[in-house]
Amino acid sequence: MTAETSYRGLVLVVEDEPAIADLVRLYLTRDGFGVQMERDGEAGLSAARRLRPVVCVLDIALPGLPGTEICRRLREAGDWTPVIFLTARDDEVDRIVGLELGADDYVTKPFSPRELVARVRAVLRRAAGPDGAEQPRVVGAVTLDPARRTVTAAGAPVQLTSTEFDLLAHLMARPGRVFSREELLAGVWGYAAHAGTRTVDVHVAQVRAKLGPASVIRTHRGVGYAVDA
Repeated sequence: MTAETSYRGLVLVVEDEPAIADLVRLYLTRDGFGVQMERDGEAGLSAARRLRPVVCVLDIALPGLPGTEICRRLREAGDWTPVIFLTARDDEVDRIVGLELGADDYVTKPFSPRELVARVRAVLRRAAGPDGAEQPRVVGAVTLDPARRTVTAAGAPVQLTSTEFDLLAHLMARPGRVFSREELLAGVWGYAAHAGTRTVDVHVAQVRAKLGPASVIRTHRGVGYAVDA
């Protein structure tokens, strides 16, 4: 492999449609990832627990356990491996439910395999954090450490997905600055043209719920979101 396609880690793909599974495997392998394929939910959950992949790509409609249930069980067990859902339905309710369970991204079929690979790389970049050392950011009772990728609220640790962490970090980097939903999509997700602004609302709601009374995120009606200055 060249330096560009050096080994990037193991991706678990749980997809029961052979044609889609083979295409996803081909493109991920070309990009330097190892790929473990599973065809049903039970096998997928077992592989996720056993192999500790860098990313899980889960079809929602699977034989046995659906992808949403795999994600829920992983999160309940304290496993915050990035999760990307695949689904044949472009239903906002399904998308919101997936994000509320702790998924990092959501791709609707039919999709470009190149776009899926880009999404995988994006969630890994978010999970890895910045290359350079950064000082912890403190706003109110919330402390965010970019180097360690940790968050505390009123002194208590807060467990966030990689996407939730980056959303909070983006807002806390400029306290008092109001970001529109479109700006947050571009700055955090990196592909505003392919995601709906409701995605931002759901993630903000999740971060607020996890921060509890210490939450510093404020809604500016008709504009977007900011953290207290």
